[in-house]
Amino acid sequence: MGHVYAVTEIVGSSESSIEDAIQTAVERASQTLKNLQWFEVGEIRGHIEGGKVGHYQVTLKLGFRHEGRD
Repeated sequence: MGHVYAVTEIVGSSESSIEDAIQTAVERASQTLKNLQWFEVGEIRGHIEGGKVGHYQVTLKLGFRHEGRD
């Protein structure tokens, strides 16, 4: 039998890097969502402060598997 997945969208942010924004978002989401299986980066943007990057923002779609009945 196949699997059924749900998709939710979140935004992670970091002052240091895009990768850190992704990692932070996934780690936080995994605290409340079970069966996370994959992520997809949709948008990358940031905030500029004083002519420099203040922080990065990454929009992620997260896929998680629904548990089925046996």
